[in-house]
Amino acid sequence: MGLAAAFQFVKSNAKKLKFQAYVLYFAYRDPRVSWYAKLFAICVVAYAFSPIDLIPDFIPVLGYVDDLILVPLGIWLALKLIPEEVVLDCRERAQALFDQGKPKNWVAGALFIAVWILLGAWVSWALYKWLSM
Repeated sequence: MGLAAAFQFVKSNAKKLKFQAYVLYFAYRDPRVSWYAKLFAICVVAYAFSPIDLIPDFIPVLGYVDDLILVPLGIWLALKLIPEEVVLDCRERAQALFDQGKPKNWVAGALFIAVWILLGAWVSWALYKWLSM
């Protein structure tokens, strides 16, 4: 497998993962889904679409572990928790969204960034208080 073929394989799988994340997003909003499946699904969607990773990508090898293992595993598990008829309905909705063009949600992106900034400020404040004792 050449470099171009490997890049195309990764790009294709990334699109599939993004599509599945949108399926989870629609499933989260469906009343037929249990509360624990909703909670898990929204955590997976938030992490998948978040611009900040648990393990930063600049760390060699480990930086892409979350992108290559954690996100697909989370999506797979979340889809297993959701009833099959809901998943099928949500796949249709996600496909309709993708057929309209590349989905963009700047409000959600801004919200994720704001949450990470607030979390960082809170952790910094807590560390400052802890270290100044």
